[in-house]
Amino acid sequence: MSFTAVVKEVAGWWIGWIEEIPGVNSRSRIRDELVDNLRSALEEAIELHRAEARAAADACGIWLPFSRMAYAEIRLGCCVDRHEA
Repeated sequence: MSFTAVVKEVAGWWIGWIEEIPGVNSRSRIRDELVDNLRSALEEAIELHRAEARAAADACGIWLPFSRMAYAEIRLGCCVDRHEA
């Protein structure tokens, strides 16, 4: 799975956000640091949503035990960025 980071420089600051996930954004004076921050924020958002989804499924009694689930970890290839002038 890949995500798109929009990255721009504004008044000496690099700002950016992930297009596909609302609320995942950051800023930094250094572009590479911004991209690292976005990657971390994206990973945290995905973990939070995963935990919330599992808790909701468990509360509804629809959560299957791991032994009965088809489960795959997806490695994040996140933060494919593009610079907008």
